[in-house]
Amino acid sequence: MWRRAAMAAGRGVQGPLGMAGRRWRSGAGSPDRAAPERAPKIYTRTGDAGFSSTFTGERRPKGDPIFEALGATDELSSAIGLAGEFSSEKGHTFVDQLHKIQCMLQDVGSNLATPLSSAREAHRKRTSFSDKPVLELEQWIDSYSEQLPPLRAFILPSGGRSSAALHFSRAVCRRAERWLSDYLFVLARYAAMKEGKEEKIYIKPEP
Repeated sequence: MWRRAAMAAGRGVQGPLGMAGRRWRSGAGSPDRAAPERAPKIYTRTGDAGFSSTFTGERRPKGDPIFEALGATDELSSAIGLAGEFSSEKGHTFVDQLHKIQCMLQDVGSNLATPLSSAREAHRKRTSFSDKPVLELEQWIDSYSEQLPPLRAFILPSGGRSSAALHFSRAVCRRAERWLSDYLFVLARYAAMKEGKEEKIYIKPEP
C-alpha cells in the first residue's frame, strides 16, 4: 500500500492541476521560474477492487491476515500515542519509552507488510530488526514491578486518565501482540501510583 502511494506520487495527479504542471515544465511560462515540486499523494486513483499491495508489491485481498495484523498494530500505536499524551500532561518520565515503542511498532508493521512469499533479500534486510527491544522491554517491566505494591486482587481499568489510557492500550495490544501487554499493565499501575490515584478492584456481586 505504501508502494502504491509512492508510485502515485511519481506519476502525478491527473486533472487540471496535474496537466497545468506538465505544461509549465514543458516550456510554457517563464523560463526563469523553477518547476514546482509535487507533494506525495496519499491516494492513488487506481481503484483496488478489494485488494491492496504489500511492501513487496504482492496484491492480496484486504481481508488477508497481513492487513488485519497491520491494522491492529496501527491501532495499538494510536492508543499508545493517546496514553502518552495523557501521561505527558502529568509529567511522567516514561513517555519517552512509549514513543520508542511506537517507533518499534512502525518497524513491526514494515516487517508484517513484507511477506516471505514475495520478499527479496533487499526487502528482508530493510525490514528486519533484532531482539534487543524485547530485552529492553523486560528490563523496564522489572524496574516498574519492583516499585509497585503486591497485586492481591484483580485490577479494573482505572487509576486516572493516564492509567486508564494505558489499560486501554493493553487491551488493544492483546489483539496485535502479547509480550507488550505485560509492560502496559505494569506501567498503568505505576502511573496510578505516581499520581496518587486509586485503582479499582473487582468485587464479586452479591448473589
